[in-house]
Amino acid sequence: MKVYKKIEDIVPLQNAVVATGTFDGIHKGHQFIISRVKQRALELNGQSAIITFNNHPQIVLNPTEKELFILNTETEKIQLLEKMGIDHLIIIPFTPEFATTSYSDFVKNILVEKLHVRRLIMGYDHHFGKDRTGSFQHLSDFGKMFHFETEKLNAQKVENKEISSTKIRKALLSGNIVLANSYLGYEYFLNGKVVHGNRIGQTMGFPTANIETDDPYKLIPANGVYAVNVEYKGEILGGMLNIGSRPTISNDKKTIEVHIFNFEKDIYSEYLNVIFVKRLRDEIAFPGIPELKVQLEKDKENALTILSKY
Repeated sequence: MKVYKKIEDIVPLQNAVVATGTFDGIHKGHQFIISRVKQRALELNGQSAIITFNNHPQIVLNPTEKELFILNTETEKIQLLEKMGIDHLIIIPFTPEFATTSYSDFVKNILVEKLHVRRLIMGYDHHFGKDRTGSFQHLSDFGKMFHFETEKLNAQKVENKEISSTKIRKALLSGNIVLANSYLGYEYFLNGKVVHGNRIGQTMGFPTANIETDDPYKLIPANGVYAVNVEYKGEILGGMLNIGSRPTISNDKKTIEVHIFNFEKDIYSEYLNVIFVKRLRDEIAFPGIPELKVQLEKDKENALTILSKY
């Protein structure tokens, strides 16, 4: 997959089939669109392309909003789209200046002049351009003018409920990993760097890797203990993860700590993908370290049982 991070780097494509949007989460609804882009590109002997942004537009448009979270960082989005087999990924810097771009300029300057779009695929509720004024009808009109085809897809559902990034965020913030994953079509994950901690877990026989994400807007699921898989250099390892303030030990700032089963390598400053499988329990304060260790053993047993069925 070829990745472009500047508008000026975009090159014309042969029979380009394109979808554009935020694609936060790349959930089942997004996957349906992406699958259709690939299918149409194959039919036209062309190339598939996704246009997205380097951050969520609402972060730029509503900078004072404190409850803005993204499901995928740029790194994670690239990982997912590459696995899906997209030919070209265009990541446009979403700036206050770009936010003023009209839908007509977006179509003419980027889709037509830059990409030479042949077919444009849209989701059922997608709008674009300044103030989201560009609709499917506008695109259809431009398609006739500039000789490209348009296609609008229906909403995708899970258990008769329409899938949306908003619903996935709510599920994750409540700790409902299973529901969120059912909407996503894959296990929610975070990519993070291993940083130094206070090594208290080491003294209890449960050494942990402290994870720090690169993007402050990355959504971290609800506090608690989770059964997780950890991807490290192409290998999938089982583990359990705690999100919270460690009330039994220090009750300090929020941390993300993962204990990887049967793993003893020094991985400081390396990056991991932590893959959420299921929430085990709330984070609670125990009377002391002995009681915490007993619970950690139970958590490990529970996590191993869950992951064995994964």
